[in-house]
Formats: sequence, structure tokens, C-alpha cells
Amino acid sequence: MKKFLLALMALALIVGTVGTAMAEDPAQLRFMAGPPGGNWFALGGSLSDMWSKNGLPTTSGTGGGVSNIVNADRAKGDMGFSVTSMVGAATKGGEPPFKDPLSNVSVLANLYTQYTYFIVRKDFAEENGIKTVGDIVEKKLPVRFATLKPGTSSEFVIRNVFSKGYGINYRKAINDWGGKVEFSSYSDGSNLLADNHIDCFAFSVGRVASVVMQIESQTDIVILPVDEKARQAMTEAFGTVSFTIEPGIYKSVTEPVETIGDYTCVVVRNDLSEDLTYKLAKLIWENKETLAKGVKDMQELSPESAVPAAVPAHPGAAKFWKSVQ
Repeated sequence: MKKFLLALMALALIVGTVGTAMAEDPAQLRFMAGPPGGNWFALGGSLSDMWSKNGLPTTSGTGGGVSNIVNADRAKGDMGFSVTSMVGAATKGGEPPFKDPLSNVSVLANLYTQYTYFIVRKDFAEENGIKTVGDIVEKKLPVRFATLKPGTSSEFVIRNVFSKGYGINYRKAINDWGGKVEFSSYSDGSNLLADNHIDCFAFSVGRVASVVMQIESQTDIVILPVDEKARQAMTEAFGTVSFTIEPGIYKSVTEPVETIGDYTCVVVRNDLSEDLTYKLAKLIWENKETLAKGVKDMQELSPESAVPAAVPAHPGAAKFWKSVQ
């Protein structure tokens, strides 16, 4: 009888172990994209459709760079878009909104470069003698300012550019100067700028961004450079780099504009299996050209840059990217 009970216990343990392993990978994956109107929202739908057609059923919904990391860590979603430096901040902890380190998140792939844009109406810039972002701060201008909602990677970067780079709480400072701060989507922010309801719209997006071109088609603008001291402060805090918006991409840019640089990445739950994440990464690579037809920045994807240097990558994904280098 004792041997029989021990055998049952062993069988239960095996079944439980198998059940746990099977539970790692859901039958349908949940992808968390970005706010409507941006590259992330469009690309999230394309990725989900591509994976689904290739035997990995995936749904796509809205999201944000901060919330996607938190929801992946808590298994409220399986993967989603963020920026690489933010994933690093989340896994280290100690930096708002990541007070405590998050242990269940890693990077599936760095997809393409991410640029930070400070777009100002040309008439406002000329009237106030604005040449850089620092001019707004130094002159304490009553700017009507908009960025994306808290919880997005854009707001995280913009907030920290001001706090780390210029030493201010942008919401409090702008209100104290007599201005106002609004939170908006890409499309609504573009319309607010065109209709002269705001003076500056700041956000992060890819190197070639349709939202910037849309704004240019509606009103005259300038894209402000981020001062070197602010870029350096961001590098020290989050490991960001400096990127240059070169002339020829946007009609409003006639000389190089230095700004904050990062990578759009796919953040993923660590507790998904290596086999699944290997397949997810493999399908991204095999369908790169098709995905780039919808979001041109996907042309930048390469095995060499797909695995981040200083941020954890999922072992299954890292195995694939290294196999095609």
C-alpha cells in the first residue's frame, strides 16, 4: 500500500510538472502595441497577423512603453513594444516608475532605432527665439505643450529629458510659467499643433515617421535639437545614445538635428519557453521585408543589433539571432 501511494505521488508530480510546462505557453498570445496613430499600433497589428498566419495565434491591442513592461512582468500580456533603455531601467529598478526590479521581462528583439522629437510651431519658435529645447527652459516660456499619455515610452523619455537633462519637473514648471501640459495621441496631438491649440508636441518614434510628415503637411514647424548636456545626462541615467535627424527625411529639417536615441524593442515574458521565443524571433526575421512595407523602419532590423548589449535578452530569442549572424 505504501509503495502504491508513493507511486501515485510520483505520478501526480510528473503530471503537475508537465502541466506547468504546458502552461508556460498560452494557446493564444497577447501582444501589447501602442497608442492609435503611431508606428507601434500599426506594426503591432502586422506582427500579430503574421504570427497567427504562421501557426502562433496572436491578438494585438493598444498599450504603452511602460505599461507593456509591467503587464508582461505580471503576465497580463505576453509581449509588447517598449524601448530598450526602459527595459533596462525596469530590470534594474530604483528609477520611477520602476521602484522595484522586474524579474519576468526580457527583450525578444531590438527592431529599429527610436528618435525623440520636439516639434514646435515655426511662428512660436521665431517669435520667442527658440533654437533648442533648452531655450524653452531657460526662458521659462508659457508654452502650450503636449506629449503622449503617462505609461507610454514617449512620456517616460520626455519626462526624464526634462528632469535628468534640465533639472525640472516639466508639468509643474510649465504650469508655473503660465503654460499648460496636455496628454494626447499622435493624431490628436498633430491636429492640436496644426490648429494652433498647442505650441510644442514631443514624442518618440522611428527615424522615418509618417506622423512627422503629417504635421509638416498641416503647418510650418521646426524640430528642436536636445542640448548636449541633456543628452549626456540621459546616457548616464539610462544608456541612451545620440542620434541625428539628417536633412532629406523631413522638409522642415535643413541641417542636422541632434536628439535622444534608443531602440524600439519587443519586450517579452521570461517565463515563455525558449522554443516559442525562438520561433517568434525567427518569424520576424523571415518576414522582415513584408513587415517593412507597413513600417519602413523595420528595414533596420539586423541580427547584430537585435540582441541588446546591456539589457537582458530572452535566451530563446538570443539563440536565434546569434544563429543568423
